[in-house]
Amino acid sequence: MKPTAREILLIKTGELALKGLNRGTFEAILMKNLRYRLKPLGSCTLRKAQSAIYVEPESPAFDMDEACDRVSKVFGISAYSRACVVEKEIGTIMEAAAAYLANDLAAAKTFKVEAKRSDKAFPLQSPAICERTGEYLLERFPHLTVDVHQPELLVMVEIRDFGAYIHARQLPGAGGMPVGSAGRAGLLISGGIDSPVAGYMMAKRGVELRCIHFVSPPYTSERAEMKVVSLLEQVAAYAGHMELIVVPFTKIQEEIQRACPEDLFTIIMRRFMMRIATKIGKAEECGALITGESVGQVASQTIPALACTDAAAGLPVFRPLIGMDKEEIIAISRRIDTFDISIQPYEDCCTVFTPRHPRTRPKLEKVLEAEAALDTDMLIAHAIQNVRRRSI
Repeated sequence: MKPTAREILLIKTGELALKGLNRGTFEAILMKNLRYRLKPLGSCTLRKAQSAIYVEPESPAFDMDEACDRVSKVFGISAYSRACVVEKEIGTIMEAAAAYLANDLAAAKTFKVEAKRSDKAFPLQSPAICERTGEYLLERFPHLTVDVHQPELLVMVEIRDFGAYIHARQLPGAGGMPVGSAGRAGLLISGGIDSPVAGYMMAKRGVELRCIHFVSPPYTSERAEMKVVSLLEQVAAYAGHMELIVVPFTKIQEEIQRACPEDLFTIIMRRFMMRIATKIGKAEECGALITGESVGQVASQTIPALACTDAAAGLPVFRPLIGMDKEEIIAISRRIDTFDISIQPYEDCCTVFTPRHPRTRPKLEKVLEAEAALDTDMLIAHAIQNVRRRSI
């Protein structure tokens, strides 16, 4: 598209329009998130009106390409487009459409003009705006033909309060709800494929993430922890700022291995994770925990095993992947650029002590009986006292 003196980003909110009297609260959170994402690019003005948000650069150095990429990953946005804004006068609108979309019009064979007249004081109605603009563009680009059903190029003219906005076809946004509008939850993050996707999916529903990762040095390496950091950096492109809380888990795993039946090791380990995550989550004002578990995917994710795990949690446990198969999860991980990081061969604490024959249908009473051999409170207190934090 040919740049103009007043090129802006025109952002449409989708689901937020259904929030009734609470809509202003959700919009305020979205505006805050947008300012945070766009701040590194330079100075710009954000304002909202008529179910849209306008991003107006205040400096020629403002990187519109990078801004589009960042906006495309902000939850709460249904669609966005780069647009030229001009005075609300039909002659000016027609000339601006030809100039601003010159490259797109030259490359297309068919086109269609659509108009939306939110400002009812504008003298021409939408059909007349389409007709006048379409005729002008046909004169300027005689190779074009009109196709009202499947045009290669859709020329949009929107008459709004602050001016006339001209742009090509809108691009889809990330959808969902603004991060922070649905509270906070603790994400149990490993280095695998599933948990980053689970975090992404809950962030899409407006949940702010606190991330909890368990490490077991010397059985796990620093590279395994850095792999998790890299995964969260990719998720942060959608979920925004996050805190990573790293929990030492070696002592707990060694004690479980020493004192408990091998076939219950994974279940007992995950119950300790839930207890620790609950304490951390409550301290971080989280209302729930999030895991990447899916029914039947591994031995610890059968219904009886999940029930035993949940019995140790003191917060609700959200499992957004619970009914998905591996291919569906991988497809999302590829889309959010976490897959290639997840398959790097650095083991996490969930894999280094895997039993040869894990119990797939554990009974809670048997698990509690095995845990009685452990000083649970002491082990949990030791782990929490030695956590480390880092910002993502």
